[in-house]
Amino acid sequence: EVQLVESGGGLVQTGGSLRLSCAVSGATSDDYAVAWFRQAPGKEREGISCSGNRRGPTYYSDSVKGRFTMSRENAQGTVFLQMNGLRPDDTAVYSCASDAPVDLAGPSCPAWMFYGSRGQGTQVTVSA
Repeated sequence: EVQLVESGGGLVQTGGSLRLSCAVSGATSDDYAVAWFRQAPGKEREGISCSGNRRGPTYYSDSVKGRFTMSRENAQGTVFLQMNGLRPDDTAVYSCASDAPVDLAGPSCPAWMFYGSRGQGTQVTVSA
């Protein structure tokens, strides 16, 4: 069973940066599809970054493109989300999700329920 644990959330001022981590354990391969989602209070969950496998492209939502970067550290089984230029509307619970590797056509990320493994999330709060 694949388990995902997010960390790195916290409180940051507008314009600041945070790096989120998603520790992936129990995977039978070091290659997998992975995505980051976020959900703000009263809003639907939003897919903000995804990658179908370690060789394919990474896609970003328009809301984070140019500010957020997803990367993988395959040896550690960790996926990162570097977030720069944070704004108050980035405040949300951020979660990662994974599934077997797949070729993604983009530009949108698959829905949350596409992924067979999903983390509990970490809170990110950006103050004005």
